[in-house]
Amino acid sequence: MAKRMLTSTLLVLTCAIMIFTAACSSNVGKTKDSNTGTATNGGEASENREEITINVFSMLSNYAGEQPGWFAKVVKDKFNIKLNIISSNLAGGQQKIATMMASGDMGDLVVFGTNGKDYQDAIKAGLLLDWTKDDLLTKYGQGMLANAPKAIEANKKQFGGGKAVYGIGFDVGIGEGPSEGATMTYGPNLRWDLYQKLGSPEIKTLNDYLPVLKQMQKLEPKSESGRPTYGISLWADWDGNYMTLAKVVAQFYGYNEGDGLNPAGLILTHQNKDEWQGVLDENGHYLEGLKFYFDANQMGLLDPDSLTQKFADVSSKFQDGQIFFSHFPWVDNVYNTPERTAAGKGLALVPFSEEKITSYGQSPYGGNRIWAIGAKTKDPARVMELIDWLYTPEGVMESNYGPKGLAWDIDKNGKPYVTEFGWKALPGKAEPVPAEYGGGTFKDGLNQINNTTLKLTNIHPETGEPYDYSIWTSTLNHNPDPVTKSWREAMGVMTAKEYFVKKDKIEVSKPFFTTETPATPSAQMQQMITGIGKIIKEYSWKMIFAKNEAEYNKLKEEMISKAKGLGYDKVIKYEVDLATKTVFPHR
Repeated sequence: MAKRMLTSTLLVLTCAIMIFTAACSSNVGKTKDSNTGTATNGGEASENREEITINVFSMLSNYAGEQPGWFAKVVKDKFNIKLNIISSNLAGGQQKIATMMASGDMGDLVVFGTNGKDYQDAIKAGLLLDWTKDDLLTKYGQGMLANAPKAIEANKKQFGGGKAVYGIGFDVGIGEGPSEGATMTYGPNLRWDLYQKLGSPEIKTLNDYLPVLKQMQKLEPKSESGRPTYGISLWADWDGNYMTLAKVVAQFYGYNEGDGLNPAGLILTHQNKDEWQGVLDENGHYLEGLKFYFDANQMGLLDPDSLTQKFADVSSKFQDGQIFFSHFPWVDNVYNTPERTAAGKGLALVPFSEEKITSYGQSPYGGNRIWAIGAKTKDPARVMELIDWLYTPEGVMESNYGPKGLAWDIDKNGKPYVTEFGWKALPGKAEPVPAEYGGGTFKDGLNQINNTTLKLTNIHPETGEPYDYSIWTSTLNHNPDPVTKSWREAMGVMTAKEYFVKKDKIEVSKPFFTTETPATPSAQMQQMITGIGKIIKEYSWKMIFAKNEAEYNKLKEEMISKAKGLGYDKVIKYEVDLATKTVFPHR
């Protein structure tokens, strides 16, 4: 790499000072793990190793092809590895997954979207490598064993009969409480500058957003490029067994999809209570979401392209200033450029009084998105080294924010800070990257595998600060832009997370572990769920674009009737029985 991590530099200096030439030579090309203090092969200098290309089959990635930019250079410099990313999302979804499995080769590094049927079928078919074979985990997985031991053990007990390890879960956390950083996973966020121009009206219920958005639309009827503005824009490419963005409304109230252990089907469960809702419950939050979008459309607030567009299209509309309501705070970043926020324009959290937001919490066992290695990989040690590095402090920092010295650095007191370049580039803006760091733009160079390892709110053992740059002391004390400054003054807190915690408006999932393997429905049950899901998706979209309330209600009745005719009640009973057996006892 153009600039080495602090630990590597200190190792070289120490060797030079102590003149232990022989001792140092035995560690050339190796990094020192900041937790264990042991040298690992993952840091072997790239010039001493043959270049290889590993195929990364990711069920989470929205990119296909060779990894570009700064992350490609980090991996190349450190491991002499090129990453060829194969995305099921861009190649037929479930059909692509089935094709890869049928071929008998799932690639070298495999990222599963859940630890459900696909993952379990791959294990049964012998398509995934057992990490205990030839002591692979012991030899090349010390970072994971040091930083995520319970996640390894959980995988062994749930999927390996207590002996084999076929992967490791994502977002491994430490401690209790909300797992988010400065912002939560969900909003809603609004155009803060327009909200202030309107006198910051009180928003008590979800429906109270609509008249506020209508007034915003009147204040700013055209985007910067002259296109029409909308309160809300939706996209359909994230839909599963229902409209995802209607489900998100339940997450504004402390509910989550599925039951926290088993794959999402047709129920929503409370984060902390033994409470559940079927998505078609008359007074449930899913139907509340559909009605909210229907009402928005009746008021001219819903983007008419919603059904036919993808998330990338909506992101472009946010970037242009066409949309005023954001479901997810991280979507704001494309609009909240330094130039706009300096001018006082930007999106920010505007909560409603009834909100009780969902937080996934910290879990030392990791989440259900799995890192695994294909059984046919030609060099499992090199693949394991890469995964292992991603679970180390250095790997977390560099895979998320780039190499030290580009977007972030360490000050004389050993504390992290965002560089001048970082303020322009983070978290993923199209800021040009110097050639020495990989070229292109910072956004282009982002880690395209699209899975995480350690929770960013975990504390870095060397700096004593979280990995998440947005809550570094230096970041919070940095000169706030006018949007951030006015938001803090109005809300009386420094961050959105602090607001929800202070107001007790958060439902944090408590970590638990069970040796129960996540359930995989029988073929008959899965067929039933899939058929019902198609009906719910089809009618959900029809309902929000219904010409009037009479048609909306007619479509709703048809949806419920057809879903029940296909076995909806049986599916709900199946899922509730699972939750009662595996999840509710731990709450």
